Amino acid sequence: MKKDLAPEPAKVRRPRGRPRSFDREAALDAAMKVFWAKGFEAASLSDLTKAMGINPPSLYATFGDKEKLFLEAIERYRGNRGEACPYADEPTARGAIERLLTNLACEFTDSCQPRGCMIVMAATTSSGTSAGFQAALARQRDEGKAHLRARIQQGIKEGDVAPDADAGALANFYMAIMAGMSLQARDGASRKTLLGMVETAMRAWPESPAARQPKKARLAA
Repeated sequence: MKKDLAPEPAKVRRPRGRPRSFDREAALDAAMKVFWAKGFEAASLSDLTKAMGINPPSLYATFGDKEKLFLEAIERYRGNRGEACPYADEPTARGAIERLLTNLACEFTDSCQPRGCMIVMAATTSSGTSAGFQAALARQRDEGKAHLRARIQQGIKEGDVAPDADAGALANFYMAIMAGMSLQARDGASRKTLLGMVETAMRAWPESPAARQPKKARLAA
């Protein structure tokens, strides 16, 4: 298994005649990578402040406590992922889900960043956190599932998904596939292995009656 990549310390700016300041966005990116690589509980205050280029008082003054910093880092991670894979733009629900899973297979095995999914990592490394923190993480997961369900429901409405398909069950299934891919990646699975998982998972897709017809029949229609 490859070792998790150590994030680069955030660049510190030292304007003349003024107290030391730092780039908040760069500091948040650095914290995100620490949490992504180590998980919530294993990421120490020392790990975070070293990567962010600030001292503990500055961290608390700017971001609040460790839990608030983590939740802000999760939001940044989700935003970056959404920009990298606008899967909702695909014309069919099947295409959207397949594009998302394929993108994640590549992201989870990218050698330039920690392996796996930061959100999945959070679920497995934050057992000792507050009830409010756990509820916030649950909302993050529920939002991701809701996006999948909505895209599948759109496919049912537009006729590219079988009309009797259970959008909620499909969303749960593909969320489970994503979590499994993340854990496999953390254990050192190759990109080829994850792409094989994607191919297998898509075989479970409930095709619409039109999609089940032979190509010649569809063209004749």
